[in-house]
Amino acid sequence: MSLPTRRQWLGGLAATPLAASLVSASTPARPAGRLRQSACRWCYNKIDLDTLCSAAQRLGLAGIDLLTPADFPTLKKYGLVCTMVSSHPLTDGLCDPKYHESSLKAIHDAIEATAREGWKNVICFSGNARGIDRKTGMNHCVQALKQIVPVAEKAGVTLQMELLNSKVDHPDYMCDNSAWGVELVQRVGSDHFKLLYDIYHMQIMEGDIIRTIEKHKDAFGHFHTGGNPGRHEIDDSQELNYKAIAKAIADTGFSGYFAHEFIPVRDPLASLEQAVTLCQV
Repeated sequence: MSLPTRRQWLGGLAATPLAASLVSASTPARPAGRLRQSACRWCYNKIDLDTLCSAAQRLGLAGIDLLTPADFPTLKKYGLVCTMVSSHPLTDGLCDPKYHESSLKAIHDAIEATAREGWKNVICFSGNARGIDRKTGMNHCVQALKQIVPVAEKAGVTLQMELLNSKVDHPDYMCDNSAWGVELVQRVGSDHFKLLYDIYHMQIMEGDIIRTIEKHKDAFGHFHTGGNPGRHEIDDSQELNYKAIAKAIADTGFSGYFAHEFIPVRDPLASLEQAVTLCQV
């Protein structure tokens, strides 16, 4: 089975319809639990957005991750929010000054679009190092973020830099471990800049998921799920105990969004429902 990568999706992979009869928007939403769950759009590229939103509404999700303003009207039809708004390409980011102008413009536009809806989160990326050492890359990120974070503060929006693995999926990505990311958060020094802690990616890079989440809870503003190995369902086919992880996150008092970002290999909406139920803690 040939599966899309996130990079292909963000690069414009087209969605294809799936019968809307799979879900019913009139079905009552289930209890939400202590975590506000959502789902990442790119993982469900074979399902049209209306069908995915209908399923999200039925499952009691807060919204959908990684959309652009063109998708907002569809979300709002179902009473959902964009739990993470897309901005610039993940390879061309803030650690490299040659991408500062284009990245900051994309982030600025995303902040404005997000603020108009009264929503809260915009994603950003360190980008690939391309020979830049980590200390210099950190300084470049701080320089760029110091320019754009005041815009986010004024708009009531939080920028979230995603932690990604450089071992399997994103070679050369700079923000590939929690220690580097936490230091960046501390140097920026704003409640409107945090880390998107991707559990799948950080399991690959460093493990020790629960202890890290508990230790650095104030630095993490958003979470992504995914089974390891393979980034598929978060059930007993993989190595992470998502029930325990979800409980640990909820126990920290986390009030952001917990978004499912796994690529289903079975019926996609059945797998999403299984994941949502597992993480209702």
